[in-house]
Amino acid sequence: MKIKLDSLIMIPRSTTDRRGFIGGSDARIIMSPDEAALIRLWKEKRGEAEPEDLSGNLTVQLGVATEALNQTWYVRNTGRAVTDNQRWVRHPVHRYLAATLDGFVNDLDAVFEAKFMLPWSFSEEAAAEKHMAQLQHNMWVTNARSAVLSIITGGGKWIEMTIPADALYQHFLITAERRFWRCVQTGDTPRPYGVEPPRPRIEAVRIVDMSESNSWAEFAGLFCATRSAFLDHERARSELKALMPEDAKEASGHGVRAKRSKSGAVSFDLLADHEEGSHAAVE
Repeated sequence: MKIKLDSLIMIPRSTTDRRGFIGGSDARIIMSPDEAALIRLWKEKRGEAEPEDLSGNLTVQLGVATEALNQTWYVRNTGRAVTDNQRWVRHPVHRYLAATLDGFVNDLDAVFEAKFMLPWSFSEEAAAEKHMAQLQHNMWVTNARSAVLSIITGGGKWIEMTIPADALYQHFLITAERRFWRCVQTGDTPRPYGVEPPRPRIEAVRIVDMSESNSWAEFAGLFCATRSAFLDHERARSELKALMPEDAKEASGHGVRAKRSKSGAVSFDLLADHEEGSHAAVE
C-alpha cells in the first residue's frame, strides 16, 4: 500500500540529530568498501567522534550554493513542481531510517535530489552509481516509485535522470543498514558489507552527438573498416557448422577445427600450424 508523504513524520532538518538515525548520505558510506569511512561514521553515530567538517570542501559547498538554482532549473525545463524542500522524513516502521529530502515531485511520485558534480570524466552511469545508495534509501523511506537526480556540472551543463526504485537493490541496502545500526547499538565494530548490489538500468532518453570524441572516431573507423570482414566471417562460420556431420564430435581441415560440445554447441578455432604458416606468409 502506498504511504502518503503527508502521513510521514516531517520536521525541519535543523531540529534533527543525525546521531539518532541513518540518512541517505550515510547509506552511501555504509554501502561503500571504504572501511575507514565506515568506522568514522560508526563513531559519529555513537557520539564518540564529531561529524566531519565539510565547510572547507569547495565541491560540497558548491552543491549547497547551487541547490536552489538546481531546483529552479529543473522546474523551468520540465514544468513539474517540486515540493517538501529540505524536509526530514522518518520511516513509519524502521524508525532508525530517515531521509532529508531536497524535494518531492508529486507528478512522478519521485524524491528529488539536487547535485553538483565536477565535469572531469563525467558520465551519467558514474553519477547514478555514485548516488544510487542515497537515492534508493530515500525512495525506501518515502515509499516512492522513483527518484529524480538533477545535476549541475562545473562545465555549465544540466543533466536530469529518473531512477526507478529497485526492490533487489533496496534489499541489499536495508540489510547492510540494519547490520550497521545493530553495531551502533551494541558497540561491535562494523565491517564493509562486501556485496555490490546490482546496478539499476538508467532510462535512455537522450540523443547524443559523439562527433567530438576522438575515441569514438577511432573505434567507429575500425567498425566500418571491419564490417564487411565480420559479415564474411559470420557467413563462413554458419556454413561450416552446417557442413559438419551431426554425429561428428570434431571436424578439421584447411587450418580450421570445429568442436561440438555435449550440449550440441559448435565452436571453431584455428589450427596451430595454420596460424604459424599465416604469420610466416605475412612476414
